[in-house]
Amino acid sequence: MKKKIFTFSFVLGMFALGMLASCGGRQSTSNATDNASTTETTKKVEVTKAAPDMVLGEKIYTTKCKVCHQVDGKGVKGAFPPLAGSDYLLADKVRAVAQALNGSHMEIVVNGEKYNALMPQQVGTKEEAVAVVNFVLNNFGNNGGTVSLDDVKDVVIEPRK
Repeated sequence: MKKKIFTFSFVLGMFALGMLASCGGRQSTSNATDNASTTETTKKVEVTKAAPDMVLGEKIYTTKCKVCHQVDGKGVKGAFPPLAGSDYLLADKVRAVAQALNGSHMEIVVNGEKYNALMPQQVGTKEEAVAVVNFVLNNFGNNGGTVSLDDVKDVVIEPRK
């Protein structure tokens, strides 16, 4: 019983921390101040392509995603799903873009493990969503290819809740 209470408290605390750190929600990253020096955290994530959207994708990941999915993309077991080697992510890139744009509140299964944490909306444009998804698809040991704006033309941006 104590273990369940601890686990629940940990998950709840991580969720609250994630919400506080990433709830900029749909705030455009173009308004963020550019930092010419690379932070220690950013150095740990290798950008495998130098395309401009990869740079934007890394910036979004660093400011919005890493608090839950962690610097190494491995997530927090039982709380926040991994992006590194994620069968769920690699199975549907368009779904990944839709979730970055609109958030997610449904239970998912990643690499055989169930996750049911709320993911708030992280970006405000399809360009930003494509950039961050492409960054994740090509980092953390993933070789997931890319998704294009044309691939996600039918994705609807839901109103912010």
